[in-house]
Amino acid sequence: MADLLDITVTASVRTSEVQEWQLQLPAGATVADALHACGLTVPLAELACGVWGRLAEPQEPLRDGDRVECCRPLTVDPKLARRQRFASQGARAAGLFAKRRTGSKAGY
Repeated sequence: MADLLDITVTASVRTSEVQEWQLQLPAGATVADALHACGLTVPLAELACGVWGRLAEPQEPLRDGDRVECCRPLTVDPKLARRQRFASQGARAAGLFAKRRTGSKAGY
């Protein structure tokens, strides 16, 4: 009997929806094999895939216990979104210490 690998696949293919699969694949299986076994219909070129948070190519072989993670591309640049949010809220309402700014200046 061939050795089987226990693989976990998580994928975020739609906004605010994450799916997870527990798979048993034959030894020598690749990232592409794991995605195909899940039945994902999204082309591999549209997903960023990694193994334990490290970028992985579709032909990369998997080891027992690996976690394959697939993410869709960002729709908004996080830096741009933060700048726009800051501009709309103003300097007093935005930032890490916004609540401290409105009170007394004790301790500064």
